[in-house]
Amino acid sequence: QGQVMESGGGLVRSGDSLRLSCTASTSDFKTRAMAWFRQVPGKSREGISCLPHDSIPRTTYISESVKGRFTHSRDNSKNIFYLQMNDLKPDDTAVYICAQSRFRGCGDNWATPGDFSYWGQGTQVTVRS
Repeated sequence: QGQVMESGGGLVRSGDSLRLSCTASTSDFKTRAMAWFRQVPGKSREGISCLPHDSIPRTTYISESVKGRFTHSRDNSKNIFYLQMNDLKPDDTAVYICAQSRFRGCGDNWATPGDFSYWGQGTQVTVRS
């Protein structure tokens, strides 16, 4: 069946950096877009990044809330999807969740939950001021 699993979360201070990893044991990772979401209790899940299977820059997506601080990448040889988070702020505190899309690319409505076939359990990121 396969799964995706996040790692790399933790407790940091404002201005620090973290790199999250999403390791996939799915059979079709290399041909599917990957995405990062984050969830804060009491708030809607926020889609923050989407990277297509071939990492073509013109079809990637980074939320305005993290643009310039967060970047994503993938290593298709290792089935790992990354989120590099720099200059972290307290508002970035959330559970970060990766997901594998049913599609190769990231369309205009890429964050539709039903478009993802695998979801991780999430990793907690806490940023103290």
